[in-house]
Amino acid sequence: MPARPHPTLAPSGDRFGAHRSLDPVGSLPQAARRLNNDFSCIFNGEMLVAVETLNVDAASFRQMEEGEGGTDDQVLAGRVLATVAARGKQHNPVTGSGGMLLGRVLACAPDRDDGDLAVGDRIATLVSLSLTPLRIDRVKAVRRASAQLDVEGEAVLFASGAYARMPGDLSERLALAVLDVAGAAPQVSRLVGPDACVLVLGAGGKSGILCAAEARRCGGPGAIVVGVENHAPFAADLEALGICSRVLSADATDPVQVRRRFLEATGGREADVSFSCVNVPDAELSAILPLRRRGIAYFFAMSTSFTRAALGAEGVGKDVDLFIGNGYAEGHADHALTMMRELPDVRELFEKRYG
Repeated sequence: MPARPHPTLAPSGDRFGAHRSLDPVGSLPQAARRLNNDFSCIFNGEMLVAVETLNVDAASFRQMEEGEGGTDDQVLAGRVLATVAARGKQHNPVTGSGGMLLGRVLACAPDRDDGDLAVGDRIATLVSLSLTPLRIDRVKAVRRASAQLDVEGEAVLFASGAYARMPGDLSERLALAVLDVAGAAPQVSRLVGPDACVLVLGAGGKSGILCAAEARRCGGPGAIVVGVENHAPFAADLEALGICSRVLSADATDPVQVRRRFLEATGGREADVSFSCVNVPDAELSAILPLRRRGIAYFFAMSTSFTRAALGAEGVGKDVDLFIGNGYAEGHADHALTMMRELPDVRELFEKRYG
């Protein structure tokens, strides 16, 4: 294959990527309906990446799997290709979410300061595909278990975009799966104290397991950590890890049932903190209803509706604090990868599923 022509350098560029927004012009790229994904030219502050794998957000992947017109791998790949062709980014028009990617550095604008990062280094982006200019030339494989697609294509990372070098002691697929939800565990460490009572919805998935494991580490042996997981194989995996005080099989879209089952499991104690990691809509009240007065509900799931959470809490008379999940926290990539090194049982499960 002939070498890729080196991109020309444009003399301008906004560090947040507004220069790539085509519709509306000048908007921030996450809010834009379409981005410029012509990479024959890169702008000041940009990094050009050869894309190898897309790790699609769980809510987005589930929505695409449940779409009309078939759900085989070719159809799923076609949906991703159609979205990127229409929008210049992998920004699911239904869920509004994206994911992140694994790739290899092709070129960097000279005004970037990336330390000793060099062309050819392998990185994972830590910003959403919903704001990342992307072009896909071919989908090579679809891996449903990990919501990943192997592709050939290119993308641009803006000056404000975080990334992580791929670690040498973890498989790339495992590291990519972990980095996709790396923002979850650091937030848990900020919100969970010793002997806390904690609820984790969707506790058997990637972010749910990291939240439950971190809640146990921060809460200590006296903490009550209750995981809700309705998918039987994931619930069994969670039970085997031993990080939860109880694992409940309950419908996260039925808040009355979730509250009742939670109180039964805790001897009537309401939750200090809840973490919503489910990938289905209408689960907001299940994170709110089991909380004590001035408890905290942290919504990490991209399927969350601000309207349903805010008006729902008001409607049931719950004076609680509602936190919107932020996928970025300082040091979050190192935090999540370190968990894989320090928690061998969690790492073994993630390797079985995603590695």
